[in-house]
Amino acid sequence: MDKIKIIKTVRETYGAIARQQNGSGCGCGCYCSGDDINTYVQSLGYSPEELNKIPTEANLALSCGNPTALAGLKEGEVVLDLGSGAGFDCFLAASKVGPAGRVIGVDMTPEMIERARTIAARENFSNVEFRLGEIENLPVADNSVDVVISNCVINLSADKKRVFREIYRVLKPGGRVAISDVALLKELPEAVRMSMEAYSGCIAGAVPLEHYKLLVEEAGLTDIVITDQGFSFSITPDTKDPLARAVLESLEEGQTIEQFVTSIYVQAKKSQVNNGA
Repeated sequence: MDKIKIIKTVRETYGAIARQQNGSGCGCGCYCSGDDINTYVQSLGYSPEELNKIPTEANLALSCGNPTALAGLKEGEVVLDLGSGAGFDCFLAASKVGPAGRVIGVDMTPEMIERARTIAARENFSNVEFRLGEIENLPVADNSVDVVISNCVINLSADKKRVFREIYRVLKPGGRVAISDVALLKELPEAVRMSMEAYSGCIAGAVPLEHYKLLVEEAGLTDIVITDQGFSFSITPDTKDPLARAVLESLEEGQTIEQFVTSIYVQAKKSQVNNGA
């Protein structure tokens, strides 16, 4: 697929979701059922107590896991969220790192940044900031971040190798990574692989598990652990969401998206010795 077209389509898709009053849709996470949004995100590992700390408007049901739980965040740490959307994980991380800590959210969609900044100002989140930018070219200084988190976003990048190089660059020596994402269990049918709707839905841009680990290794990160969560994307046959319908119609008879895609957790570290990144 053409990289420029991918960026344009993804930005437009998530801009439209951000403009919706309720904001939820069939983007990453494929929240396309009639379930309550909180019920859905609790199934991904968020506790009711955690959800109470997150402003309702920030919960767009675009997750595929809970990277903040994986990260083991501590008071005073600096956290960077790649593809921060309306600030869902940023606000939760802010409650964990406390006033002495700081959370930076980066998103390439102006509408998402506007929504997140509005919520942060209204709810007085003084230790959170949101920056407009691409995760392939992070507007963040070298060696300045303790923890990088991301939730179902890196699969959307057309240059994942550069994303992980950028992660390595901004992490402090000894810094760590906690990512929730999706990966392929087996090769997608060609119609799905070439579908822009499937790309925006976090399916067509996913890579095989073994390739994902290679991307992390090549960036220079170590202590890599990739865990298959076993959470499969599910799209109900009666969905009215146009993105979801397009994905379903790309499948052959008898196929389901759960046969091809799974959610994963990715943990890694940057060496204590800075090798010039």
